[in-house]
Amino acid sequence: MPMRLRLAVHGLRHDRVFHLVAINQRTRRNGKPTELLGIYDPRVKPGGKDHKTMEWSVGRIRYWLDVGAIPSKSVVKLLTMGNILKSESPYHPKSTSDMSPPTSTPSSSSLASSHPVQPKS
Repeated sequence: MPMRLRLAVHGLRHDRVFHLVAINQRTRRNGKPTELLGIYDPRVKPGGKDHKTMEWSVGRIRYWLDVGAIPSKSVVKLLTMGNILKSESPYHPKSTSDMSPPTSTPSSSSLASSHPVQPKS
């Protein structure tokens, strides 16, 4: 069963709270998770805390990463900010400077001949 670490959306329209969950990757976004790993509140509360809050279980997150769960891009960013993942971890996307430019680009005539447009009847 392929597992993912991803965010589930909860709360009202302009007051969202995100749950960091371990869930089967084929399950819908807000489906029942296998395990709740943390809660992320991105809103800065007026008159209260002046920062975003993240409460999580570091041991359980590391367990799921060790058994092969793949984090989503947004979860990778949060875990990097929380110093759970290092910037050189395999979950980080390759930087654009490491990628080599394409050797050649197809000409517009080759694209037009390979994909003809059929008129509607």
